[in-house]
Amino acid sequence: MANLSVKKVEVCRVAPKQGSPENQSSLPLTFFDLLWLRFPPVELLYIYQTSSTDSVLSQLKTSLSLALQHFPPLAGNLIWPQDSLKPLLSYVQGDAVSVTVAESDADFDHLINSVLLAAKDFSPLVPQLDVTDDRAAAMALQITVFPNRGFSIGTAMHHAILDWKTWAMFVKAWAHICKHEEEQALPSSLVPFYDRRVVKDPAGLGELYSKEHRYQDGRTDNRSLSTASLGKAPKATEDLIRGTFEFTRALIQRLRADVTTKTASASSLHLSTFSLVCAYTWVCMVKAEEIKGGTTILIFAVDSRSRLDPPIPATYFGNCIVGRVAVAETKGLLSEDGLVVAVNAITEALRSLEKGVLDGAEDWVSKFVDFSLYDRIYSIAGSHRLEVYDTDFGWGRPKRVEVISIDRTGAISLLDSKNGGGGVEVGLVLKKHYMEAFDALFASLVH
Repeated sequence: MANLSVKKVEVCRVAPKQGSPENQSSLPLTFFDLLWLRFPPVELLYIYQTSSTDSVLSQLKTSLSLALQHFPPLAGNLIWPQDSLKPLLSYVQGDAVSVTVAESDADFDHLINSVLLAAKDFSPLVPQLDVTDDRAAAMALQITVFPNRGFSIGTAMHHAILDWKTWAMFVKAWAHICKHEEEQALPSSLVPFYDRRVVKDPAGLGELYSKEHRYQDGRTDNRSLSTASLGKAPKATEDLIRGTFEFTRALIQRLRADVTTKTASASSLHLSTFSLVCAYTWVCMVKAEEIKGGTTILIFAVDSRSRLDPPIPATYFGNCIVGRVAVAETKGLLSEDGLVVAVNAITEALRSLEKGVLDGAEDWVSKFVDFSLYDRIYSIAGSHRLEVYDTDFGWGRPKRVEVISIDRTGAISLLDSKNGGGGVEVGLVLKKHYMEAFDALFASLVH
């Protein structure tokens, strides 16, 4: 497909409707948030199909304003005042979310149906997050209308402000309000919980992380809210291909049976959907990219809301995830029992949670992973538990959801399947010849 043509019509600002019930002036960042202070923004794209696009913009804007009543901090900005030890999320009356409105006459069917396409095809459909050294927007949105075919919602969020779970909760709340076309109470599962006091920090991790950020790069008071990559457009090049691969429940069960057959210790392994999908993808990536030796790792995040002592509400607004690292010898992953090796490594990483989710937390910012020790590093973005396809704004379920920011980060995205049934979609952005190799390996599982 030729370069996707998008015409920007306007950039407007949408504020929370007056009388916000949760009109807070600021939220302090916890140590969970500070871990992500200088990470690039997370970008997601939702694509919906409808032949009636005339009222899309007005309905989305109106419902967004109503949704922001419940999520007013998302209209705010991240700042780091000179008199504050830590950054904070500030929201004042008049703050608003930047919304870019665009139109496109691109091949809509190609966008929603192609398994493989150029990574650059989706880049024009997501907004840039407004970030400077002094101030960073919480989020930005872009609504692109494909006349009489459908529309897309491109989203960019600052990772220091919220994690994937909070983001999914916000988009579902927005969709719920838009679909029902009235100011009604949100279901309790979509009402954010803001009290940061539930995140206990007896070890002073917040101040420790803030200090390490301030002294980053040899500076003595580095309060910058930007990084070299933060806020820039994805660096998608001509030879990068985006691929989406569906692991159906049947395929996942086949992987589970394969592991069970090959090892007598299967009962001690974590044979969840997550472990099996990540393990198979990891093995295929190592093979496709022709990694020759040494050690590779897979980094993934674990929601800690229910794992803290005491647990905190599932609707807690902000970040509450911890990272875990699965380590495996490349030769083991390339062996006949590569899937078992990968599952075992993921199981060991998950077992480390038994020591407590905050075990070793004092080193997370300064030396979370010494990347020089490994020959290849993979990471997981998103989660199939977010159920992003259960996000209906009134025009049905999305036809496609993509994590666009993996163009830049190189992560492996993990989402629920648009076809439902307990399946999982894995998203990759690779050079063409690597993608072709991965596609062939995945096809060998399917067939």
